Amino acid sequence: MQNRPLRYLGLFFLCLSLAACSATESRKNFANLAKQELNKVSSEKVSQWDTLDTVAPASHLTDLIQDPVLDELIQQALTANPNLQSTLLTLQSSLWELKSTQGNQLPTVDASVSSKKAKESDTNYSADISVSWQLDVWGTLANTEQAASKTLASDEALYQASRDTLVANVMKAWLSLTAKQHAINIEQQRLALLEANEKRIIKRFKNGLDNLEKMDEARTSTSQSRANLAQFKEDFEVNKRELQLLLGTAEPLNLSPNTDYPKVSLTLDELPNQSLQRRPDLKSAYLNIEAADLNTTVAYKNMLPSISLSAALSQSADSPRMALFTSPVWSLVAQLTQPLYQGGKLKAAREVAKLNTAKAYQAYRNTLLTAVNEVENAIGQEKVLQQQVSHIREALASSRSNLAQYEKKYRSGLVQLSDLIAAQKTTFDLEAQLDGLIYNHLSNRITLGVALGLGVQQQ
Repeated sequence: MQNRPLRYLGLFFLCLSLAACSATESRKNFANLAKQELNKVSSEKVSQWDTLDTVAPASHLTDLIQDPVLDELIQQALTANPNLQSTLLTLQSSLWELKSTQGNQLPTVDASVSSKKAKESDTNYSADISVSWQLDVWGTLANTEQAASKTLASDEALYQASRDTLVANVMKAWLSLTAKQHAINIEQQRLALLEANEKRIIKRFKNGLDNLEKMDEARTSTSQSRANLAQFKEDFEVNKRELQLLLGTAEPLNLSPNTDYPKVSLTLDELPNQSLQRRPDLKSAYLNIEAADLNTTVAYKNMLPSISLSAALSQSADSPRMALFTSPVWSLVAQLTQPLYQGGKLKAAREVAKLNTAKAYQAYRNTLLTAVNEVENAIGQEKVLQQQVSHIREALASSRSNLAQYEKKYRSGLVQLSDLIAAQKTTFDLEAQLDGLIYNHLSNRITLGVALGLGVQQQ
């Protein structure tokens, strides 16, 4: 009869535990749903992405362009870029938070020494050493540590994504310097020819062979070209300053752009090995689902009974030495705690954790859809730019041939100067357009590499 209350209490705790465990088992497995989403996309899309012409194999972003100067710029950016370093510090902070979480599973030891003196009495010294430990009966602390570990892994993936984005931006900025220099060179050639035409028209005007409108039109074209050239030169300097910012330095860059564009290699013949699973942002989003699911498990288990043990050694004496080293009084306490009523806090925390898991799943879906969109856009641009470059090359070849014919006929007096100038303008416009398309094509290959998950090799 005396043990009946304890039996009832034990049965009560058992019922609560079973109810909580059954509730835990009925939750949606969002991690499996995320895997199904990825597998569905991979089966539907990857087979559509491997139809491009292969150029050269690539495993990392830095494989796309082989240039020692660019390699040095990339290493400087990875070392000194302030945004990337800030992300690294955040990652290191997350690592220490994980270590702090791991400490929750270990016993805690506290020691204290105090003295007390009352009126007309000797000083009394007391010393206490206490050890406390919460038993992880339900694996709550272990789940909390696992959630923190998943969060840390997610932060590591985001750090890798930041590295990849930074390197891609450095590569594009470096390519852009060549594009800006080419624009300057083309405009300088155009200006030289316009100035020569202007002098020719002025001479013809003085000889009564041309009218005032032609002379004003020539001066307008020359002035406009000078304005364009000034803008192109400033664009080049702006591009260099943007590259400085990426490199994390305020020192002016002593950097000369390449005369010709480098080869930007990319292969899609082994696309299933370079699929979306390599993207660090997608890895991070998936790890966030797992972390949120573990936090939900913790929220459920917080409604279960908890068991803690504590032991203490204490002593009081007239001297510090006696208080510390004489036979102390020890005590051992085991405590079983079952939450009964906390104003709905535990239930609310459980529901919030469930909603956070659902939100993490939707964030993963958004990241996956964004990744698919980025790949398809980049592949679409790859195909279109290939066609545009080919067509404009043909147009430029025809325009140059046509210009040569006009120059020959002009020297023979068979065509007007205005016809020759129009042919010259068409040729220069096509040269500028072709150069811009070549840059966009090479830059898009870097964009496509990032979209496919070609990141920076980890050191």
